[in-house]
Amino acid sequence: MNDYPHQVSQPIIFKRGHSLVAPALLWLMDALPAVLAGVMFYPLCRFFDVEFDKPFVVLSILAATATLAVLPPHNQSTQVISPPLELATNLLLRWATLVAALLALGYMTKYSETYSRRVVVTWVLVTPVLLVMLSLVLQSLTRALLQDAAQARRAIVIGCTTASMELTRRLSLHNELGISVAGFFDDRGSDRLGCSKHAQLLGRFSDVAAFVNARSIDMIFFAIAPGQVARVRELMNQLGDTTASIYFLPDVSGFDAIQQRTSEILGFPVVAMRETPFHGYRGLVKRLMDVAIASLALLVLSPLLLGIGWAVRRGSAGPALFRQRRYGLDGREILVYKFRTMTVWEDGAFVTQASRDDRRVTPIGKHLRRWSLDELPQLINVLQGTMSLVGPRPHAVAHNEEYRKLIKRYMVRHKVLPGITGLAQVRGCRGETTRVEDMEARVVFDLEYMRNWSPLLDLQILVATVFTVIKTDRAY
Repeated sequence: MNDYPHQVSQPIIFKRGHSLVAPALLWLMDALPAVLAGVMFYPLCRFFDVEFDKPFVVLSILAATATLAVLPPHNQSTQVISPPLELATNLLLRWATLVAALLALGYMTKYSETYSRRVVVTWVLVTPVLLVMLSLVLQSLTRALLQDAAQARRAIVIGCTTASMELTRRLSLHNELGISVAGFFDDRGSDRLGCSKHAQLLGRFSDVAAFVNARSIDMIFFAIAPGQVARVRELMNQLGDTTASIYFLPDVSGFDAIQQRTSEILGFPVVAMRETPFHGYRGLVKRLMDVAIASLALLVLSPLLLGIGWAVRRGSAGPALFRQRRYGLDGREILVYKFRTMTVWEDGAFVTQASRDDRRVTPIGKHLRRWSLDELPQLINVLQGTMSLVGPRPHAVAHNEEYRKLIKRYMVRHKVLPGITGLAQVRGCRGETTRVEDMEARVVFDLEYMRNWSPLLDLQILVATVFTVIKTDRAY
């Protein structure tokens, strides 16, 4: 389980007597993007001696409003515990999304010519720098205030489970959240529970109410199995005369969760156990990154692509491009483009993977496969929206039908768009998969990518891909 989950549904709740400074700082972190986006035009207009007229007033209001949609307030817990680099990266990427949306709107409405380019360009470059710097300062000040042990909320856990022990461990690592776990209550003995150093056993279930009243406990986490409904109801009745906040902690540690997060549907709380990482603004950020980088790459590499296409046609009979049916998002069939590297192009119920010294590979195809240049036409797939720059590599339909029967969770990798490159490829899983274990290793890395996705991870994989292609010779 990750120390920094992507979704933390519970905001920080301040204890009575807490200083108002910490909540004020968190409110400022929420409001900062919209405030900066809106007010920065005025000083910049003054600096460049440009009139702050009605169009700039409208743009300021539009920028602030759009920021609330593209850079919505973070969950308070996420704001406090996020590593500084992750916080800064997310802010910059979401700022790029905002700028792209405003530029697109200006282009479509033809209003972009109304504004001073010096003011707008400076706003685009200076505002995110100020945003990141001020956000990091506010985060640092908030963490320092919340780490006051005297202001920490005292908590207990009813039920010693894998999930409750993991929660206690994480809380011990993040004292800036201001929650101090006194210990656990369970009818089983400590020898049966196998409690960790973070799980001090304080008593049995029958001792909970007296302990809560005597020790002024602020928070209670229930981690009792769903089958013990009667026991939970009994304990809830006993705690009826206390003022402690009560939370239920479902034990989902035994499930192979991907992008686990809490939510609600029509007022009913639900826990997502297997979900795409690209929900909400994250999907928009991913798509904008794909379109921007793929468009730039096609523009820069167009002479190379034309040259390779000409060489493929001259080198052997057949078309320059090869299209093959593969599985894309949600297991739907897509057509993937590649430069043809073989004298045959299989796309039936049985597809033979290329092997070392494969006689079907053409002379030019051997070099294209070695340097992965045959994959470059998939930039077109990226612009079409059927692939992403980074994601699980798509396999031929015939291979999918074979491996989905042999490898557990194989089809889960299709919860996201397939990629030109992926985590599995930069971790050494390239080339022919002669054994089921080889494909299993790829699936493990694909699921790891889905669990831990971030824009920064995509950029790291793209950079690592370049070095992987240079160093390895497993692609044939």
